[in-house]
Amino acid sequence: MYHYTYVLKSRLDGKLYVGYTNDLFARLATHNAGMVPSTKSRRPFDLVYYEACLSATLARNREQQLKTGFGRAYLKRRLGSVA
Repeated sequence: MYHYTYVLKSRLDGKLYVGYTNDLFARLATHNAGMVPSTKSRRPFDLVYYEACLSATLARNREQQLKTGFGRAYLKRRLGSVA
């Protein structure tokens, strides 16, 4: 079973949200349904990037990396005009 580190982009404010899950599309639906308190006011979201990991620990670690300044810079380079 894969675990995913994902990046969502808010259509409302254009900002990115980074998270991890074991069910990528169900988690996206949860965000867009307003069931996640930290993103409820920024929906709807588009999935703009994800990475598959072999364990929850690896996905969580990658999430933490992407939330750093270096991680945000990586996403900006990787996503280009999407970010």
